[in-house]
Amino acid sequence: MTLRLDADETDALRRRAQAEGTSMQDVARRAVAAYIRTHESDDALRLVIEQQLARFAGAVEWLGRWQD
Repeated sequence: MTLRLDADETDALRRRAQAEGTSMQDVARRAVAAYIRTHESDDALRLVIEQQLARFAGAVEWLGRWQD
């Protein structure tokens, strides 16, 4: 895999790596891992919501028509 960054992104990544005393590759790898962890939980939540909406579709529809 090749990661292409523009000059500003490369400079920011280089500064972050230097500040942490690590490589640019390590900073990028940790950023990707954090992104994946965050979005995997979003996917799991979305799946549960979709399943439960299907399960309770009639009740949700009824509540949508309910008025005081």
